[in-house]
Amino acid sequence: MTKSGYVAIIGKPNAGKSTLMNKLLGERLSIITSKPQTTRKRILGILSDNDYQIIFLDTPGILKPAYLLQEKFLEQIEISVKDADIVVIIFDILEDPECSDALQDEIISRVMPESKFKKIAVLNKIDKSNQEAVNKSLLKLENTGDFDFVIPVSAIKNFNVDVLLKKVLELLPEGPKYYPDDQITNENERFFASEIIREKVFEQYKDEIPFSTEVIIDEFRERSGRKDYISASIIVERDSQKPIIIGKGGEAIKKLGTLAREALEEFLQREVYLEIHVKVKNKWRSNPAMLKNFGYNVERD
Repeated sequence: MTKSGYVAIIGKPNAGKSTLMNKLLGERLSIITSKPQTTRKRILGILSDNDYQIIFLDTPGILKPAYLLQEKFLEQIEISVKDADIVVIIFDILEDPECSDALQDEIISRVMPESKFKKIAVLNKIDKSNQEAVNKSLLKLENTGDFDFVIPVSAIKNFNVDVLLKKVLELLPEGPKYYPDDQITNENERFFASEIIREKVFEQYKDEIPFSTEVIIDEFRERSGRKDYISASIIVERDSQKPIIIGKGGEAIKKLGTLAREALEEFLQREVYLEIHVKVKNKWRSNPAMLKNFGYNVERD
């Protein structure tokens, strides 16, 4: 008997969705930073064994959209839930000890009554809390009656992630595998190159700069006997942001290029020659044509 299915991971920004998926997969697919809204596009991660295949969907954080790009985030969450056999809803005990904000969120409250998929509540970051607070939060989640399982975890410490995986397998429906056993994602290296560079932008720059940027891979060439060639553009929204990315004497973008190249080489397991340019696309986050061009269009069934 083979079991297979889709598992959507949803929750508020910075709740630990990407960290959790990476731990479940044993692979670092989703980029992770300390800033919220790091994940912008749903990322598919595949975990296969002899008798099962789990397709995890890491999604952007749930928030009230302030501009068109954030509306696209919500579309990706909604389509992921629609595709799912199981929905894992992450609650951050640090940001929301009572779980009230998340439980009252419009998106999450819409998901709760759905009966077509199984639901697991995950209380994350328990390593940074205390047992009394954890027990109180777990009881509140259990008392909703909306979840098939409620599980406390520390994704960063890999605590109880194995318990979560076991529960996912219990709920997973019978069915054939969707992907070859050796495939861990449906995205190509070009996609992950842009994500890795964007991760370094989030880590290096402050304030609004990371949220106003997009990374586009203009060229990606594998070269026999030579380093791979990657040319990338960092897109910003305003002319005033371009010199911030570049920095005095080009120091900031030089540092960014070094960090991104090292991370790319670690991910690709081969040497890379990386070029980074900065381009201004005014108000790209609210421009439907640009968002579609940058891959944020969501195809609905």
